[in-house]
Amino acid sequence: MKVIILAGGKGRRLYPYTVVLPKPLMPIGDFPILEVILRQLKSRHLEDITLAVGHLGNLIQTYFGDGSKWGVKLKYNFEDQPLGTVGPLACLKDLNQTFMVMNGDLLTTLNYLNLIEYHKKHNAIATVAAQKRWVDVDFGVIQRDEDKTMVKYIEKPRLSYLVSMGIYAFEPEILNFIPKGQKFDFPDLMQLLLKKGEKIAIYDSDDFWLDIGRPDDYQRAVEEFEKNREKFLNH
Repeated sequence: MKVIILAGGKGRRLYPYTVVLPKPLMPIGDFPILEVILRQLKSRHLEDITLAVGHLGNLIQTYFGDGSKWGVKLKYNFEDQPLGTVGPLACLKDLNQTFMVMNGDLLTTLNYLNLIEYHKKHNAIATVAAQKRWVDVDFGVIQRDEDKTMVKYIEKPRLSYLVSMGIYAFEPEILNFIPKGQKFDFPDLMQLLLKKGEKIAIYDSDDFWLDIGRPDDYQRAVEEFEKNREKFLNH
């Protein structure tokens, strides 16, 4: 099965580090975060991998080469212009079977094969790995009716949301909904699929997961990896 790793973003939230280093090469312990991902994919025998790169993509290619050092086969798709978070998929060839897409800046223990099995079982055009997140509101929340009369008051509620983990299983038909050569983001794709009545399955995960896009999350990822590196490298 083919795996597409999206590694073309500029990592603006991690400036100034990402001025000279693409986010997938940010170190987590002794390894770049992308190397951790490649090791995980190899352990699940997911070895046919394409890296969609843009910002400082030449550095990523220089470091990883053809992937043989890690037992995988790496190809590269370079963006001439930013194509968003799913736009690069329209430029790839031979996506004629179920394939997996994921961001290149994730630290997780999610079992990719379980996600793929779940996707196939539910006959969906797309499956999104998702996780519950909690948000604490530090204010009293007011609900009112049309007459602007209070109907409910909640003091400092804790709200829960189901959020995307940036890991997806797709059927090749999804390419029919992604314009070629245009910037197209994941939210655009989801909204279009919903509008067209396509089935999108949700894979609930309670695995460890961090997007290292912000400095505080990156620091936490470094700490967690150092404490539990075997959990991430041999999960």
